[in-house]
Amino acid sequence: MLYWLLKYIILGPLLKLIFRPQVEGLEHVPDTGPAILASNHLSFSDSIFMPLVVKRKVTFVAKAEYFTGKGLKGWLTKMFFVGTGTIPVDRSGGRAAQAALDTQLRVLRAGGLAGIYPEGTRSPDGRLFRGKTGVARLALESGAVVIPVAMLNSDVVQPTGKIIPRVMRVGIRFGAPLDFSRYEGMAGDRFVERAATDEIMYELMELSGRQYVDIYAAKLKNAPTPTPAPAA
Repeated sequence: MLYWLLKYIILGPLLKLIFRPQVEGLEHVPDTGPAILASNHLSFSDSIFMPLVVKRKVTFVAKAEYFTGKGLKGWLTKMFFVGTGTIPVDRSGGRAAQAALDTQLRVLRAGGLAGIYPEGTRSPDGRLFRGKTGVARLALESGAVVIPVAMLNSDVVQPTGKIIPRVMRVGIRFGAPLDFSRYEGMAGDRFVERAATDEIMYELMELSGRQYVDIYAAKLKNAPTPTPAPAA
């Protein structure tokens, strides 16, 4: 109930008025049935603007810590994620990825729309990074089509670290559905899952116009900062 109140009565109309989303290819999102919306990830606001323009509910997953914060900030954070239809996933014990996939698989088997960021984290510099194969496994196990979604300028609207976004038009582009039924029964084959994931990332590269880098974004984020050379 909170999701629909925020989307259509409280927050949605205001955001549409202020940011005037410019959307292409929305007709590719089916009116009914399961589908995976696989998006590049440039900004925290991606999880706001993309579901805002889709008529149906889009379900993402997020770490459970977002739902257990203390004080006013913790309560507001929890209400935001609950209101946007996000499902908490316990990331302890090293089973975070599988828990997220299991949750999204339930959403798809119920005929819903699952939102996923194949890169696994926000891009550290605006480029498109190597996709993790979870999106392919989700598609192969569910039989759902994958709809690539390019966030075009959300990193300019709300750069990393900025709480208040800039007032400007948000660009979102939906691509044609990708059908991986030719790989039916091959979930778990790492070569097949890598091939399907790379196909998705190629479509995201084409849709977004962003440079593709064949390394994981998390690896770049976690790389140690080079120590400056001592002055001569």
